[in-house]
Amino acid sequence: NRIAETQEKSLSPASREILAAYARGVNYYLETHRDRLPPEFAILGYSPRPWRVRDSLLALLEMQRELTNSWRDELSKWHMLSVGKREKVDLLYPPKATVPLTPGSNAWVISGAHTASGKPLLSNDPHLQWNLPSTWYMIHLQAANLDVSGFALPGIPAVLIGHNRNIAWGMTNLGYDVQDLVEEKIELATGRYVKNGRFEQARLERDTILVKGERAVELDTWITSDGPAFVSDEGHMYALRWSADLDAARLDFALLDLNRAKNWEEFTGALARLDGPAQMVMYADTAGNIGAHAFGRLPIRKGCAGDVPSDGSMDACVWQGYLPFDELPHVYNPSDGRIVSANQNVFTPTTNGMFAPRYRAQRVGELLRSHESWRAEEMLQVQTDVYSAQAHFVAKKIAEAWDRHPSDKARTKAAVEELKRWDGKMDRGSGAAMLAAIAYERIRKAIAESAAPGKGEEWERSFFAPEVVEHLLADRPDGWFKDYDTMLIDAVEGALTEGEKFYGSKVSLWDYGQYNELRFDHPVASKLPLIGKYFSIGPAPMGGSPTTVKQTSARLGPSMRMTVDLGALDHSLANITFGQSGHWLSSHARDQWDAYSAGTSFPMRFEQLGPVQVLRVTPR
Repeated sequence: NRIAETQEKSLSPASREILAAYARGVNYYLETHRDRLPPEFAILGYSPRPWRVRDSLLALLEMQRELTNSWRDELSKWHMLSVGKREKVDLLYPPKATVPLTPGSNAWVISGAHTASGKPLLSNDPHLQWNLPSTWYMIHLQAANLDVSGFALPGIPAVLIGHNRNIAWGMTNLGYDVQDLVEEKIELATGRYVKNGRFEQARLERDTILVKGERAVELDTWITSDGPAFVSDEGHMYALRWSADLDAARLDFALLDLNRAKNWEEFTGALARLDGPAQMVMYADTAGNIGAHAFGRLPIRKGCAGDVPSDGSMDACVWQGYLPFDELPHVYNPSDGRIVSANQNVFTPTTNGMFAPRYRAQRVGELLRSHESWRAEEMLQVQTDVYSAQAHFVAKKIAEAWDRHPSDKARTKAAVEELKRWDGKMDRGSGAAMLAAIAYERIRKAIAESAAPGKGEEWERSFFAPEVVEHLLADRPDGWFKDYDTMLIDAVEGALTEGEKFYGSKVSLWDYGQYNELRFDHPVASKLPLIGKYFSIGPAPMGGSPTTVKQTSARLGPSMRMTVDLGALDHSLANITFGQSGHWLSSHARDQWDAYSAGTSFPMRFEQLGPVQVLRVTPR
């Protein structure tokens, strides 16, 4: 709220006018529908306060918070360094980390040279935390100088991903590290802290949290020159330096200019005015051009990599401004005619960030090169692909270890035979996929224990790179395990023991879909006695994993799917997870789930709309 308040004060007059007009519209609806609000308001006995300009900024900040959370990994690495050998921990947590990024996303664009229409195709499926109601809603906005269709977030008056009559765009999380932890020597009672040999005074921020039926809770936070300070679980005091919380003197709501852009120059001009969250944006236009450009406030560090907490008393890690927009990674009309973004590292080797391993981007590239004359509907095959090169590699290494050291253990032999026959697809109904997934987690735990003895529990919070695991299993460097084969066989036998408790003794009858089973509960309706269960979705067995194009787990998955055909906009496809309506009694609250889970989609009409109902807004 403090950041949003600061940003509100720095808004340009034009941006303030847009957000204020939106707030008036929300509040007009609230005041004229107090007796017709969705039922959760009556159930909770809650009457919403008026919407503010600040609330739209908070909606943007919440998305930025969800997409930038690298500070947790700084603590994990710091914990492991306290007991482990630096060379091992640095291998698991390199400054330029490649991790199964959470959240992650896929986007790609191909030129007309590779499509049936002779015009570009652009696809996007951002991977975000599951939400019921759906995170996005689909909208087509028509107004003066505005005709845009796509996906919006509640509270933000613009299309964030979509297309207009001339261009289309999609987004993936960039992964650049925009957060640093700074250890502060601060007196909790007074707020005095040490900076470069002198005492400075932190500012006290007091938040009041209203609790229904109980006394309000007051939360005090000291704000240092590095950011808000908090006490970690080991008793240290850290301040969080975050790009969203610094130098908010040039905030501009440029999303509507993005929605109105007609070409690459206008599009990148609007991108340059967006602060975050930092994204890689795919682009295509009806003239046949394709491109990609990163945007966001990306700090330039001096004296540190930002991969572990720095000493605030010495200013050991400082930021010296932000990378200029023109120097951010970008490409326009590449000779290959294909651009793929799956959160992989697109920076120089010295860049600090949490980038996805190569597997998703590599797989998308392979599939896009597998044939020509692509059509929009065929892109669903790519978006729903569940082959994991990483899991397939682990399965092969387990099989090789067993072949070198076979034993008379019949169950292990049968399990390894399942892995040998497996095609590497993390699909529902596959027992081998489930066995590979459990065995991989045990391998990661063994690696974490080797790097930091006694800190094996950290592996659940340690998002070290699958590519690091691949390196260890392929090259087998000294000092990690007495015998890699023994470790691998122990991992698969431990996975068998774990899986048998729940799924029986025959791996061939196991079901990865059950292991990767999802359940979605409405935050209010599901709590109602007797009838609450009818407002939940699931259990739903799902295919996909953190290293497949369809990146699906209990925490996140594709939040929507879109493919725009720049040759014929009405041939475009789009769908979200559950439904277009946030009203849980509406017939449109969950009517997209079956298509989404089956990997099908719906026409994204632009010209031939055929609306059932039309809302016309006439300003006065």
